[in-house]
Amino acid sequence: MTTIGAPEDERLGLPRMIAFGLQHMLTMYGSLIATPLVIGAAAGMAPGELGALVTASLFMGGVATLLQSLGLPFFGSRLPLVQGVSFAGVATMIAIIDGGGGMPVIFGAVIASAAIGLLVVPFFAQVVRFFPPVVTGSVITTIGLSLIPVAANWAMGGDATAADYGSAGNLGLAGLTLLVVLVLSRAGTGLVSRLAILLAIVVGTVVALVLGRTDFSGVGAGAIFALPTPFAFGAPRFEIAAVVAMTIVILVTLTETTADILAVSEVIGTRSDSRRIADGLRADMASSVVSPVFGSFTQTAFAQNVGLVAISGVRSRFAVAAAGGFLVLFGLFPVLGRLVAAIPTPVIGGAAIMLFGTIVASGIRTLAKVDYTRPANLIIVSASIAFGMLPVTMPAIYEVFPAWFAVIFGSGISSAALLAVALNLFFHHLGRREPADPPADTHAADAGMPSLRP
Repeated sequence: MTTIGAPEDERLGLPRMIAFGLQHMLTMYGSLIATPLVIGAAAGMAPGELGALVTASLFMGGVATLLQSLGLPFFGSRLPLVQGVSFAGVATMIAIIDGGGGMPVIFGAVIASAAIGLLVVPFFAQVVRFFPPVVTGSVITTIGLSLIPVAANWAMGGDATAADYGSAGNLGLAGLTLLVVLVLSRAGTGLVSRLAILLAIVVGTVVALVLGRTDFSGVGAGAIFALPTPFAFGAPRFEIAAVVAMTIVILVTLTETTADILAVSEVIGTRSDSRRIADGLRADMASSVVSPVFGSFTQTAFAQNVGLVAISGVRSRFAVAAAGGFLVLFGLFPVLGRLVAAIPTPVIGGAAIMLFGTIVASGIRTLAKVDYTRPANLIIVSASIAFGMLPVTMPAIYEVFPAWFAVIFGSGISSAALLAVALNLFFHHLGRREPADPPADTHAADAGMPSLRP
């Protein structure tokens, strides 16, 4: 493998690119299908329609990932970021359904709000100068901490209504997968260590199959190949109230994607200035405008990806582009989706524990650069992380607040990001102030996570 210029331009041979791409896709799969499953169930869709909604989201996630990682002029950060349906808008979309709007109104709201997002991107991207290490470290740490409950839920089985949710069998599978990741990261060398997550998922699935805890018999049932059908769920309808509600979601999405771009840049040790952030946000919004045409929703960069980049040490955006190619194939070949769907959720959960913990470690490493002899920095870090963790540890905390407030601050990531930026402005940029820390977009070659190997 060779590197051309920046770390993210690392060139991989075809076998390695396929293997790393598959690893990215498998570890993101549970999150990729979560939103369409929830929205489809809320809309009362039949199994066939629900399957079409999932495959449409996989297809559009792949297209968005290719755009984000490979890029076009003015579109795409050209960083190793996997894209997929944002979970931030789930509550808003369910509210639209409950209000009698249905899927056409949701699709119309996504198209219109994403178009609005495209217009505000140039202004939004300018906030990068307000993201010194005291801000980025707080946000990255909160990203990892807010994902830990997701890993725990997957390790327990993923479905709280299932009879075996939280059973010893589920937790045992998750623990075995985590153990394999640790052993391969410590004992493996080279490619084996970098593919520890993928190999651990394979081992965990094989063990589950032997123990009768998974079943691949349904893989052959249903269509093998299916082209995405434009407006399969009806033509979009544009209602002002729904558009306004989804525009708030778009602002949250822009905040979270900005944090993810800065986080992955910090991990791989590359530069992210306002132009790169703007290109990345435009890729988000452009793919979100197109997404409803094929039956999907708002697209965003996935925070989980940051942990995988850190733990595997694979910085190449071309590996992530390979994951995008896999997602497109899975959207065109439903049989592949059914194959991956047979992987037990606890197995993915075991791998996710390591991935999400690594994001926390990345944030802590960034926070180590902060000068804590200045009281303002200590206040920014402690307040923003604590504020970001409120909706994570107590999801119902903002139930009595207006819907728009709950959408914005119901996300731990956006809560921490907004407060950290606001406090940084207050202490370091307004009136009498202390000198700010160096900006986050300076190149830091040593910003990646330390290897798990000696």
